Amino acid sequence: MQILYKNVAHPKLAAYIKKHHWLADSGEYLTFPQNQSVFLGGVQHYLESIEEMVPDIEWGKNIRVVLDIGCTDSSFAAALLDKDVLTLSLGLKDDLVDLAQVALERGFPAMVSPFGKRRLPFPSQVFDVIHCARCSIPWHSNGGKLLLEMNRILRPGGYFIMSTKHDRIEEEEAMTALTASICWNVLAHKSDDVGEVGVRIYQKPEGNDIYALRRKKIPPICKENENPDAVWHVPIKTCLHTIPIGIEQHGAEWPEEWPKRIETYPDWMNNKEKLIADTNHWNAIVNKSYLNGMGIDWTNIRNVMDMKSIYGGLAAALSKHNVWVMNVVPVHAPDTLPIIFERGFFGVYHDWCESFGTYPRTYDLLHADHLFSRLKNRCKQPVSIVVEMDRILRPGGLTIIRDKVEILNPLEEIFRSLHWEIRMTFYQEKEGIICAQKTTWRP
Repeated sequence: MQILYKNVAHPKLAAYIKKHHWLADSGEYLTFPQNQSVFLGGVQHYLESIEEMVPDIEWGKNIRVVLDIGCTDSSFAAALLDKDVLTLSLGLKDDLVDLAQVALERGFPAMVSPFGKRRLPFPSQVFDVIHCARCSIPWHSNGGKLLLEMNRILRPGGYFIMSTKHDRIEEEEAMTALTASICWNVLAHKSDDVGEVGVRIYQKPEGNDIYALRRKKIPPICKENENPDAVWHVPIKTCLHTIPIGIEQHGAEWPEEWPKRIETYPDWMNNKEKLIADTNHWNAIVNKSYLNGMGIDWTNIRNVMDMKSIYGGLAAALSKHNVWVMNVVPVHAPDTLPIIFERGFFGVYHDWCESFGTYPRTYDLLHADHLFSRLKNRCKQPVSIVVEMDRILRPGGLTIIRDKVEILNPLEEIFRSLHWEIRMTFYQEKEGIICAQKTTWRP
């Protein structure tokens, strides 16, 4: 496995390479030696030890959507992908050597986000597992608010897996006290001499009764009017959200095993008929048009972004192909992101009047279904969104835009002004589609 070094030329990367054996600078390329990993003993040994510690963790069955805190060598995400597990790596903006760009270049899901003051752009109760390898994050600092944010987005009954170096005894003691205060159960603790780390696996409670048994009510239970799914520019709260218990609330029940969960719709999902129709709609479009009728070479497509996803229909239609989809639910749209996670995919909230949390030139294909018509009264000009698309799409990358003809005509002119190649246009009555390809032109 190798990638072009100039595509990920991070200022601190050269010094980082000299200290780590699992990547090497070989002139024009950055290579990843086979069977080498940040996990001593190999990532397969690491995953097998987790399965031995907690047999209830069945990768690719009850565990489908994982958040990996901090980007390292992507071997964790790569090994789990082979087991039908989607792992989103979260690069931290304050990390001196953030490897999210390397992960994306290798074709693995990643994004960057500040992590300290604001909530992460995910709904509550959605990740099956949260993982932090060789973790150096001070979870116990500032009243444990970072761990409380993990508690917010972790599914009830979900697992928090953390590996740390053996010599961090004081921090382990602080972590033990903090996890006890939020009623996380320590399922297993193992000192891995091969990997030279200590691995702890915690489980979030599945009900609220245990909170009432706490001697100290710190952290307190969040107020009823505190929406756990409000995340855009919302500060992290130092309180515990209650566990959903009603069938009308997402997160109250664990989803079906993968892949049944793609088309299993729990009681809290309203308008199931619309969801089924949406699934059939995108299956037809992808199979009849995108895969065969547009001249797209899908062997070159790996990183896909659906810029206005509703139910994850595009991701579901592409799920049997060698791609992954970042589902973006705009902050001004109805909140359907929990449904996307429930189906076994992932995504984020985002405001397209702002920049997206990724490095330049990291996506192969962008898809926008009636995004611009929805944003025409919010963002100042459509050109600002196109410029952001130009930033995150790699040269040679493609975009597919479906919208009203009155929206598409001026968009086509903007793309031409950036020297994008318009590969296809199709109009039927008042609706249309544009397929455009970014070139290597630069002013």
